[in-house]
Amino acid sequence: MQASDFKSDQYVRFCPGCGDHAICMALQKAMAQIGIPTHDVTVISGIGCSSRMPHYLNTYGFNTIHGRGGAIATGVKTSHPELTVWQMSGDGDCLAIGGNHFIHEIRRNVDLNVCMFNNRIYGLTKGQYSPTSPKGFVSKSSPFGTVERPFIPAQLVLGAGGTFFARTLDVDMPTTVDCLVAAQQHKGCSVVECLVNCVIFNNGTHAWIADREQRAEHSIVLKHGEKMIFGKDSDKGLAVEIDPQTFVPRIIVVPADDPRVLVHDAQQPDPTLHRLLALMGQDRVQSVDAQTDSELPIALGVIRSVEAETYDQAVNAQIAEVREKAKAKTFDELTSTLDTFLL
Repeated sequence: MQASDFKSDQYVRFCPGCGDHAICMALQKAMAQIGIPTHDVTVISGIGCSSRMPHYLNTYGFNTIHGRGGAIATGVKTSHPELTVWQMSGDGDCLAIGGNHFIHEIRRNVDLNVCMFNNRIYGLTKGQYSPTSPKGFVSKSSPFGTVERPFIPAQLVLGAGGTFFARTLDVDMPTTVDCLVAAQQHKGCSVVECLVNCVIFNNGTHAWIADREQRAEHSIVLKHGEKMIFGKDSDKGLAVEIDPQTFVPRIIVVPADDPRVLVHDAQQPDPTLHRLLALMGQDRVQSVDAQTDSELPIALGVIRSVEAETYDQAVNAQIAEVREKAKAKTFDELTSTLDTFLL
């Protein structure tokens, strides 16, 4: 299959320069690589710029109401487990009004692929701060700077018992496609945080890693089974040490040839190291001025991918078990066991 097979005939109405364009193209490339027929794919969304995605993909789709994409997607997958279901959502749609549905689809481990577009702003409603906007961020709804602490999506996903979490960047097409393919191959709730730029209301929000000259120093693409090495000259590695004061493990930067350099294991059941990796660089992410002194890079790629029973599997197995034990196998058989009255 070709990426063009997944392109709809609709005009793409994202603003010129919006990072959503790149994720849309990456989705089409990933779907073609996966090779599932278009009629077996359903794309569900809520409301927002990214939530227009069902219009631009040649699959079944449903543009639902604000924050309810997760509820609809859960229903679609549970009632039709044979379908491949993607959920498109933004940081506002997903983490504000849709936050309750989001944490419970993760907790239940519904076999969905959730793309959470994070531009740290409400774009469609013209520039209000969102749940991921850094503290002190000045916007139309926070003219003196927001006093709220932002959500860290990775922390929320792992705290809800997430079995799959990946992070990617709009300007890094190869990593984005790899993350989306891995999300589909994972059986369970796969969350991919897509760091995207809003050229109109929050331009440059991820510039400290989006800029090609800085990216190698400020980010690391994690790959299962490979050493955690980064830097422009691939001269830096990541290791773990125990803080002598608190006895808490922390990630440190060491030379790439240091024997302590970690090998990434995305399939490790214990989430401790995955949490440490996912939180790297978040001091920059949560800062209005990303130019902090942190030397830790932000992690991109698949950070966690572990197997667990899925909600849709469990529900349909329970239905099959109850049907097997039930005396009445059909609706007619059920009604024939009841008293009837002529009116």
